[in-house]
Amino acid sequence: MKLLVSPPPPLFPSSPCRRSGKAILQKHFHAVATRESCKCGEANRTAICRVAETHGSEQVKGREPLRRGTVSPRLPVPEHIRRPPYDGTDHLPDVNPGRQMHDRESIVHMRAACELAARVLQYAGTMVKPSVTTDEIDRAVHQMIIDAGAYPSPLGYGGFPKSVCTSVNECICHGIPDSRALRDGDIINIDVTIYLNVGYHGDTSRTYLCGEVDEPTKQLVKVTKECMLRGISACKHGVSFKAIGERISEHVNKYGYSIDPFIGHGVGTIFHSEPIIWHTYDYEPGFMVAGQTFTIGKPLPWPSSSR
Repeated sequence: MKLLVSPPPPLFPSSPCRRSGKAILQKHFHAVATRESCKCGEANRTAICRVAETHGSEQVKGREPLRRGTVSPRLPVPEHIRRPPYDGTDHLPDVNPGRQMHDRESIVHMRAACELAARVLQYAGTMVKPSVTTDEIDRAVHQMIIDAGAYPSPLGYGGFPKSVCTSVNECICHGIPDSRALRDGDIINIDVTIYLNVGYHGDTSRTYLCGEVDEPTKQLVKVTKECMLRGISACKHGVSFKAIGERISEHVNKYGYSIDPFIGHGVGTIFHSEPIIWHTYDYEPGFMVAGQTFTIGKPLPWPSSSR
């Protein structure tokens, strides 16, 4: 694993070393949906996809690498629940180039969608225990969302077969729930997105500790959360988007971790749109405007066995 111990050299949008954020999102979601391995950015990581068996260099010393389990059939959604436009097709939508702006009324809808997503996430977190499968978490999340009259946004997105993303250990994000049981010492990121009946997506995630987790792993989770909060603290009207990545990178470098080359995105009536939010040093143009809504991720990778 390469460690970022100082700011990397400038990588401009035209640089062949820097893939566009849209390309990363599209390639990743296609790989997850088709159950292929996903190689995002310079890190060339297969571990980002839950459906790919873990590369040996990503295995923590003394721990078995993550293996995929059996994925159960897609769960049904009652007919009366409003569906997002992509439901019913396996076509992967393009990342929308528009930057979603909200007035007072639509902010109310966004808050309602995010509040429901947060309640579902909190409930899912109570299920994180050794021997519980990620498929069981998916079923519980699915039921709670449809009971609230909402739609689980990941379900059917580009062919994604489940209602929540569960990423265990070295899987960075968008893991597919399956029959694998959680084990003592695991960490799991649960990513909940719901589509409220008024037509807005609420997107949130959190990483949970399963049972007794070792101190280095606890430290990784702690620093990752701190990075997210530092990124959020940069968000103000008129501030450059690159300030988010700068604050995150400055904190990451203090601990010798690296940042996986994945991104945040705009969210609202559309699941994935501009702006693309980099979590690293970034020299692309653009400024935040009051009324925009977007996600900030927390992609610090699982330590390698060679560290």
